[in-house]
Amino acid sequence: MIKRIKAISLLLVYGAAVNAAPAPVTDLNDGSLTKRVEVLERILDSRTEMQHRIQQQLDEMQNEVSEMRGTLELHNHQLEKILERQRELYLEIDKRIAAVNTQSNQQQSSAISSSNNSAQISQVEVPVSTNVSESDAYDRAVNLILRDKQYDLAIPEFQSFIKTYPNSSYAANAHYWLGQLLFNKQQWESAAEQFQILVSGYPDSSKRADALFKLGVVEQRRDNLARAKQLFEQVLSEYPDSASSRLANSRLSAMN
Repeated sequence: MIKRIKAISLLLVYGAAVNAAPAPVTDLNDGSLTKRVEVLERILDSRTEMQHRIQQQLDEMQNEVSEMRGTLELHNHQLEKILERQRELYLEIDKRIAAVNTQSNQQQSSAISSSNNSAQISQVEVPVSTNVSESDAYDRAVNLILRDKQYDLAIPEFQSFIKTYPNSSYAANAHYWLGQLLFNKQQWESAAEQFQILVSGYPDSSKRADALFKLGVVEQRRDNLARAKQLFEQVLSEYPDSASSRLANSRLSAMN
């Protein structure tokens, strides 16, 4: 009996010792934990790559939007030029009609005067003849630009017109066209001279706003940026609703 009790006691002590033994240490470099870390790394890499692709797509979309904006601005600029040219043509037509009416009235006055005094005929006919010659000279110069595209030949034509008819109703337009022709040839100083004559001498001209803007562009091309900015701001101030104002505003935004 005593031997059985001792044997049972030894078994209990051995079992307690076994239960009290520490658990084996898990190897962190193997097993399920390593696999989970690898899965997380793959997920992270996948998300990073996706973010790069999304950012690349966003950059491409932004470039496309910028190109579309540039194209839209170009089309708007071309449309403004077309509309401006239409307004110029309407003004030219109005002036031609006024000139024809003036000529007709002068001819009627001449016919009435001829019944009373033949000497008065010559006095009436002289300005009529001069007016027709003035109109023909201006038409010839303009047609060299619009119809014949002979821009180099148009320059001396306008110079001759301005010299011959300095007080003409077409003088402002002649200075503008001459300035534009010289501007296209990048003769900045000569172009600026013509635009400045128009701006200073013809405050009511329909082309004054564009002449101011072109003066600003000339100064910008000559690296006189402060003067160019001043002229663009003058266009905005004096002609806020004009096509030239919108162009001047674009130039100012690009300069800032």
